[in-house]
Amino acid sequence: MTDKPNLDLDAKAIEVLSRVTTATLTTVLLKKGLRNLWMRGARPIRTGQPRLVGRAFTLRFVPAREDLATPESWSAPISTRAAIEDMPAGCIAVVDSMGVQDAGIFGDILCARMARRGIAALVTDGVVRDLHGVLGTGLNVWCSGAAAPASVAGLTFVDWQRPIGCGGVAVFPGDVVVCDDDGAVLIPAAMLDHVLEHAPEQERLEGWIMEEVNKGAALPGLYPPNAENKARYEAWKK
Repeated sequence: MTDKPNLDLDAKAIEVLSRVTTATLTTVLLKKGLRNLWMRGARPIRTGQPRLVGRAFTLRFVPAREDLATPESWSAPISTRAAIEDMPAGCIAVVDSMGVQDAGIFGDILCARMARRGIAALVTDGVVRDLHGVLGTGLNVWCSGAAAPASVAGLTFVDWQRPIGCGGVAVFPGDVVVCDDDGAVLIPAAMLDHVLEHAPEQERLEGWIMEEVNKGAALPGLYPPNAENKARYEAWKK
């Protein structure tokens, strides 16, 4: 936790990405050869959550070990409590829970503190606990569900702001995360400028294709567009 990446994300990037679906992002990144960026198991905890964009603030759990995974560990310097206090406003907390389904990593009190600190969202391949209370905090959460047992029943918290794996995706501190109804997608920090340039155009093209489909157009040669339809699309843009 000594080398702190810049977790600021400029307003223009947030504005652009807030108008781009995670489905479109996966297409744009697929064209650059990146196939594994959708975090498995991270589903919206409620319907109607907004599309959110932020830099990744990473946390990591490992399997529970009885001498370390204790209620007393919650007061240790290396704890989820300490990690939350290190989170900057606007970040998205991405938690490697190893996909464990029977130990809730965060409950209502921790989520309330995150909401109060202005954290944009919590994303994890694991589960939360105190579901009713978590929903009441207003924190936007993408997770696998809920379980009553505390984290120490199945997990040991070990670190934050280090590379992690969440839902089968490698996440580095400072990468960009976009969350919507389809889940959570990672944009590697080095790919951000490319995505900002190409994702809006992909959205615009697919919007035009949808208009054509709604008019009765057949898909072959339209999606993806052949040379004739590309020319029609370019003329439409003008």
